[in-house]
Amino acid sequence: MTRIAYLLTSASQMTLDDGSAHPTGYFARETIEPYERFVAAGFDLVVITPEGRPPHADPYGLSWFFHYPAADNDFLASVVRTFARDVDDIRFTLHQNTELGLAAARRVAALLPPSDAHGIVSAAARRAWREDRQFVDALLEDERLALTREELEHQVRAQRADSEALATERFERLKALPAPVALSDVDPADFDAVFAPGGHGPMVDMAENHDAGRLLAELQERGAPIAALGHGPALLLSAPERADGLWLFDGYRMTCFTDEEELQTEVGRLGPAWFLDTALKNAGAVFDDGPAAWASHVVIDRNLITGQNPGSTEATAEAFVRMLTRAAVAT
Repeated sequence: MTRIAYLLTSASQMTLDDGSAHPTGYFARETIEPYERFVAAGFDLVVITPEGRPPHADPYGLSWFFHYPAADNDFLASVVRTFARDVDDIRFTLHQNTELGLAAARRVAALLPPSDAHGIVSAAARRAWREDRQFVDALLEDERLALTREELEHQVRAQRADSEALATERFERLKALPAPVALSDVDPADFDAVFAPGGHGPMVDMAENHDAGRLLAELQERGAPIAALGHGPALLLSAPERADGLWLFDGYRMTCFTDEEELQTEVGRLGPAWFLDTALKNAGAVFDDGPAAWASHVVIDRNLITGQNPGSTEATAEAFVRMLTRAAVAT
């Protein structure tokens, strides 16, 4: 059976640029969804933390807006794609995503005639996005709409409530993860792959971790799958140099939570001590970010899989499953 080192952060605080401490940890969605997907695929997972302490959930990662139900998330993505013909022109910020009520688009559309629903909702969402206005206010300007403000606001509140419930549910499922083992106690030869979810925690306890570097060196020598998501690619910075003196992943295409996205987060506004995408570029990565912030984006280069942000969780996990399945068949 394929054995995965499921590497989680146990950091609970990070130091900001001004020297102050800030809560941190793993992001719930980036952790529970891949774990359950890999278990369902029949893989053997070993939960590992750098020092064997229980993994710690980042309170920020439990915010409702990181936990849209799949149907709401997919519909919103289809709406956002109508904002510009060229996706490079779309700058969909975390503020717009969380503060304007746009995630209720699917629920509003379900109340409208099917032939007009997507067009009405997309037009209103585009106005709200461009003018930084509430989605409900933009909707009410459409003469074709036969819904009241209260009916629309009810959908916005219902969507948020469902997201809050999903965040709570995911956190409860995370509490059932097996007790972790310490990274220093594992033998890298026992594993066929490694997966590192994000949250800012890996920047604290993985980026310069000798044992993490030892695991990466062993897996890389075998060409075994290595995957990381969001801030999880901080793990790659622990990798040792090759015989030629260059970083183990020098010249690899990869992505991570971008500086653009970081500056929109709570940590980014407060001022992190360093930025992950800049650090990876400086180390020798060929950085490949998505066409727009917060969009799902996965990069595969040889045995390395990286996902950009929480929205990339499902696609990153699926890419990892496919790579592991092909590797199992080949052997």
